[in-house]
Amino acid sequence: MTRTSIRGKAAALTAAGLLALGAGVLTASPASASADDLGCPSGAACIYGGPNFSGGVTNQYWSRGTHRLYNQLGVHTVYNNQTDGWKFILCKNSNGTDCDWTFYQGAAWDVDLTPYNSVIVTP
Repeated sequence: MTRTSIRGKAAALTAAGLLALGAGVLTASPASASADDLGCPSGAACIYGGPNFSGGVTNQYWSRGTHRLYNQLGVHTVYNNQTDGWKFILCKNSNGTDCDWTFYQGAAWDVDLTPYNSVIVTP
């Protein structure tokens, strides 16, 4: 698969997410790209190296609990490709407190990760 193809699929996924948000639906699933095509396997929550799914997957989270987040500065795509309704939560403190961004199953957003120091994976 070429890089152009992945970018095209990422753009389609982002557009579908924006359309879903405009319609008031926050749990829309990707319309034209599978997560595996974008490098985030089913059952994982992923952080990409840059915005718009660029830079490849730099972090994958599979296990329940609080995890420290290191060296993630600036805008990155965060994608929750977990199953069974699990959530992925961004927290400002390193111990999983002061959390203000929850990604439900299938959600993907570009986020400035500079203020975040931990994440929580939870059912």
